[in-house]
Amino acid sequence: MKLPLENIKILDLTRVLAGPYCTMTLADLGAEVIKIEMPGKGDDSRAFGPYIENESAYFMSLNRNKESITLNLKKEKAKEILKSLVEKVDVIIENFKPGTMEKLGLGYDVLKAINPRIIYAASSGFGHYGPYSERPAYDGVVQAMGGIMSITGQKNGEPTRVGPSVGDIFAGLFTSIGILAAINRRNTDGQGAKIDVSMLDCQVAILENALARYFVTGESPKPEGNRHASIVPFEPFDTSDGKIMIAAGNDNLWRKLCKALEIVDMASDERFMTNPLRNKNYDSLRPLLAVEIKKKTTEEWQRIFIESGVPSGPINNVEMVVKDEQVLARNMIQEVLHPVAGLMHLPGIPIKISDCDDNIRFSAPTLGQHTEDILHRYLDYSVDQIKALRDENVI
Repeated sequence: MKLPLENIKILDLTRVLAGPYCTMTLADLGAEVIKIEMPGKGDDSRAFGPYIENESAYFMSLNRNKESITLNLKKEKAKEILKSLVEKVDVIIENFKPGTMEKLGLGYDVLKAINPRIIYAASSGFGHYGPYSERPAYDGVVQAMGGIMSITGQKNGEPTRVGPSVGDIFAGLFTSIGILAAINRRNTDGQGAKIDVSMLDCQVAILENALARYFVTGESPKPEGNRHASIVPFEPFDTSDGKIMIAAGNDNLWRKLCKALEIVDMASDERFMTNPLRNKNYDSLRPLLAVEIKKKTTEEWQRIFIESGVPSGPINNVEMVVKDEQVLARNMIQEVLHPVAGLMHLPGIPIKISDCDDNIRFSAPTLGQHTEDILHRYLDYSVDQIKALRDENVI
């Protein structure tokens, strides 16, 4: 079964999270990804725990389906190798601080002259222009600056960072979308492109209705806890033995919820008949619902809501997620054999394409695992040439 990106070759100079998440997404779809790392050190995330046999599980979770080659880009011979590889690939991706590639003599203008069809993708904290461009950034910084922390957390509580590193992850996803768009355009006009993705831009782009609410009211939204700021009821409620999330996202679902709770009269209560009215009268409505939902267990309500067509779900911890029958049925937890760490469990590939295998092809590489093979396969280097490069600390 042919994967959709099997004809695409990528040089991956990225490290830590945003860039590796992008290249992992493309590798999962079949792209041949050559990860270029510093000899002796590699991607910074190789030093992030937890570890299995001295191999970072953090690194392995983000770098599957890739090959690793070591290149010391402080050496001229390593730069020449990179330039030679650029002639033979479709895409090069980096997430250095803006200006780093130019200082190395490997900026977009240089690489474009070598391969006019090259797609050069850069992901950075603030992008390649603007007053903040040269500032360093990590996920927590852009979550803070991008507004998402100001609307996350309990009502009247402290601004709260979202648990997963969404500042990095969304930058990785937007970068992969940009690359695919550029590949499609290149199929028409034959020209490469530079893609410039800012982590801060991505945080602004996902603020969703918070921006709409600000521009309509002139007031900055504040944290609302677990309730939705615009839809009621859309939040967790206590059951007799735990909690359950309920999302009645429209008036029809509201009526179904009332029927399931056996409070049909409330559906026609003039205070609650429409979503704007339920928002207006939230403080009156929530206690009435809370009393009813507390009468049964989470499992009992889950069964009733499924039968009634009311969107709902338990609040799973990670252990519950990885054992969930739907998650397992969709192949979203996979076992992969690593050459050093042994059998690993990794999140599966979330993009399901008909007639394509959604299994992880191979594990994350050890540092420099494919150096000799890539130099021989792509550039026809001999064993003696490769040994000489290693002796000179080029690879």
